[in-house]
Amino acid sequence: MNAIEKLKQISSTEFAHLGMQDVAYIRPVRVNDEAAFAIYAADGTQVAVMSSREVAIATVRQHELEPLSVH
Repeated sequence: MNAIEKLKQISSTEFAHLGMQDVAYIRPVRVNDEAAFAIYAADGTQVAVMSSREVAIATVRQHELEPLSVH
């Protein structure tokens, strides 16, 4: 069975976990009426809030993850 065939056979739970170790999402938020940027794990768990987008991206990359923006 080739890789594409294997992917077609995975469960929805297994599919949801693909990439969880590789990416983090950055989303603008408001904290105490101030603009900030939250960092979320691939499963949607909030893991940090940073004062700027640049700091959020640097933090994600420092942990060897790929930052993705959520609008």
